[in-house]
Amino acid sequence: MRHFKALPLLALLAAWPATAQTTSQIEPRVNKLEREMRAVQRKVFPGGTPNQVEPQITAPTQPVDIPGSPSSGPLATLTSRVDALESQQQSLTGQLEQAQYKLRQLESAFEAYKTATDAKLKTLESTGAAPIAPATPGAVAASGDTSTDTPPTRGSGNGGGTLGGGTVRPPAVTAPATADPARAARINAIEKPSSGDAAEDGYLYGFRLWSAKLYPEAIAALRPVVAKYPKHRRASYAQNLIGRSYLDDGKPSLASREFYDNYKNMPDGERAADSLFYLADALTKLKKTKEACDVYGELSDVYGEKLSAAMKADVAKGRTANKCAA
Repeated sequence: MRHFKALPLLALLAAWPATAQTTSQIEPRVNKLEREMRAVQRKVFPGGTPNQVEPQITAPTQPVDIPGSPSSGPLATLTSRVDALESQQQSLTGQLEQAQYKLRQLESAFEAYKTATDAKLKTLESTGAAPIAPATPGAVAASGDTSTDTPPTRGSGNGGGTLGGGTVRPPAVTAPATADPARAARINAIEKPSSGDAAEDGYLYGFRLWSAKLYPEAIAALRPVVAKYPKHRRASYAQNLIGRSYLDDGKPSLASREFYDNYKNMPDGERAADSLFYLADALTKLKKTKEACDVYGELSDVYGEKLSAAMKADVAKGRTANKCAA
């Protein structure tokens, strides 16, 4: 009789090693999944909140048995934890891959837009360039440029060449109020960009005003780009276009200051070489042919092979027009 009573106890003891062995096999799997989940959490929710090291994972859409409930044993608890972790890991991994794919699409679209915009602006600026020609007698007086500043002369400079001289920057320009309804309508018709990049938007707006031949308004829009964002790539563009605006408005003396400032202060800027080219044009209009020849020499010495074929051809024409020494 005693032997029959001992049978259930012996069966339980015999089953125990198998249960312990199964538990020991699942435990490493659970720990591995938990580590992977924490890695995924750090990737999807970098930083978390100040009071939280690891972001909380939302509950799965399908009901999951709560581990550790009184009705579940050790094996059922571990199995439930594994199922929950695998489900959450798959969900978070899918979300991360989708976010990375969308980010790559946005980056590709932005690069394409940037390349197309720069090419278009370069083409429009080149199309609007004034030809280089010797100034005719009385051209300076008729231009309406009342500035008495002396253009920069050859000497010790900061642009990598030999141009030097003091830099006198004109005061900040405010777009003049106009009583001309037609001009006011033209100004209001110019769309203001709103990309969120203040320097980019300021330059593009100034460029549109310049293209519409609204030169004082263009200068007023471009000046803050140079003053507030001197390290932005558009600062060199804006400074050069301020000079272009003065030059196209018949004020070569003021234009020469802007072109020289751009070259001296931002010699590595994307429009530094253009500014030297137009500085020579402004000096030619001021009948300072010797100084114009010096600028052409500076342009070739500093930028040399970086110049486009079209600019090299225009430099050759300018040197010929000013009878520069070979």
